[in-house]
Amino acid sequence: MAFINLNKKEVHCKIVYYGPGRCGKTTNLLYIYNAMNSHIRGKMLTIETKGDRTLFFDLLPLNLGKIRDFNVKIQLYTVPGQVIYEATRKLVLKGVDGLVFVADSLKVRQSKNIKSFQDLRRNLLDLNMTLEEIPIVLQYNKRDLVPLSIPTLTIEELETDLNRELKTKAFEAAAIKGIGVFETLKEISKRTVRHVATKHFLTGN
Repeated sequence: MAFINLNKKEVHCKIVYYGPGRCGKTTNLLYIYNAMNSHIRGKMLTIETKGDRTLFFDLLPLNLGKIRDFNVKIQLYTVPGQVIYEATRKLVLKGVDGLVFVADSLKVRQSKNIKSFQDLRRNLLDLNMTLEEIPIVLQYNKRDLVPLSIPTLTIEELETDLNRELKTKAFEAAAIKGIGVFETLKEISKRTVRHVATKHFLTGN
């Protein structure tokens, strides 16, 4: 749920990047962070481990204009992808306003994509939320590996595995090169701000 600071007239929206370990969640945030001007990005917090690039979360506030007279700030988080950090993933999901699910295009990671997506659904239900009520976009990462003859999933396979029911917008990406990174961020930011504005400002809640 968005945090609204009436004194400062600020709305803080929380977007979480979710997906299996080493799929490119942190790579997305690092690219965004390095590409942004310092006056519109805050400090990014990263904790790395041997088994996964992110143990807790990355935090990147972005200033995105206004809803009525309120300044909008987006905070970007990632979750640790490894199975053993389920409790941490659930903790990071608390109060989420928008989601990016980052899928790994490597063929050997197909089952991990599916398990992570199921894990997302389950954790949201435990927090009394569903995927259908939260803005979400998909990102199919590592598409730069396709021309290298490395066994990769086709877009059709990824769509069948992850987007058959949601039918949401999906972006092809190569996050390490910045391809598709800002397109993904722009779409989820737009959807999230619209969702928060409708929920908290237009309905009177």
